[in-house]
Amino acid sequence: MMTVSRTPLRVSFFGGGTDYPEYFARARGAVLGMAINQYVYVAALRLTNILDYRYRISYSKMEQVAALDAIEHPVVRETLRDHGYTAPLDISIMADLPARSGLGSSSSFTVGFVNLLFELQGRRATKMDLAREAVRVERDLLGENVGVQDQHHAAFGGLNRFDFEGGRTRISPVQMTAPCQEALTGSLFLVYTGVTRFASATLDEQMAKTKSGASDKDLSHLLALVDQSHSVLEGQDPARLLTEFGAMLHEGWETKKRLSSKVSNPQIDALYDRARAAGALGGKLCGAGAGGFLLMLVPPERQAGFRAGLGETSIIPIGLDTMGATILRG
Repeated sequence: MMTVSRTPLRVSFFGGGTDYPEYFARARGAVLGMAINQYVYVAALRLTNILDYRYRISYSKMEQVAALDAIEHPVVRETLRDHGYTAPLDISIMADLPARSGLGSSSSFTVGFVNLLFELQGRRATKMDLAREAVRVERDLLGENVGVQDQHHAAFGGLNRFDFEGGRTRISPVQMTAPCQEALTGSLFLVYTGVTRFASATLDEQMAKTKSGASDKDLSHLLALVDQSHSVLEGQDPARLLTEFGAMLHEGWETKKRLSSKVSNPQIDALYDRARAAGALGGKLCGAGAGGFLLMLVPPERQAGFRAGLGETSIIPIGLDTMGATILRG
């Protein structure tokens, strides 16, 4: 029988950069964002021992190998090794949106693959277990320079605030009224820049500034926006929420660009300016920067003009995922 995991991608609204242990080990870190209704799927089928290969892995390339050490996909290879799973497998990896586009797909995949292995091994895991194990895989096993918010958004789903203080993580679901939540989720769009990139390639300068304390003022401001936006989202007036939240997104984007010279470029800045001129109240580039998707907030009455103003640019409306990491059954 085939086992399938489904894990949401995410958009981060505020606080990105404060979710790195290099920062919150010495200061409070917090992020606010939401899991979206776009997903990474991982399917696994147990194989018999009579085939001339032991692992078949399908993603942007095809691997068919006889030994664990020959697997090129680092997350698959090291997670199988670390969990001691030795049965032969056929693994297929699929996603609704392209990888390396700022939506946390790498961490979403890691959470989903860990969830899949727990299921195959008959082990129980909470959402927090999945998030922490994915962080361990990425940071400790693979030595990747990643923050810890993406794994938590992917595991838990929903619209949440996560606070990071030392070794402790606290989750606070944002308490919104139905009209306010509908106004927000009905006004969020992804605008594709046409550029994919490896997040790690854009982070060297940002992490150097974080470790030295040179970005502390900007990171503190992003942290303050987490507190302010949390309060705005839990208000009662949908129209006011959109106006204030859009302005905060713009303010946060201007701050984020100061974290590294590699966050944006003239092409991205021009597309962002076009989106605002077409009716968006504010937005930001998703993820570490340098490419992927812009997230733009556009109230319903401005959406027709927004689409017309961006012409042939790919625009994707997004909604809220509330389930988080899930094993799909029958």
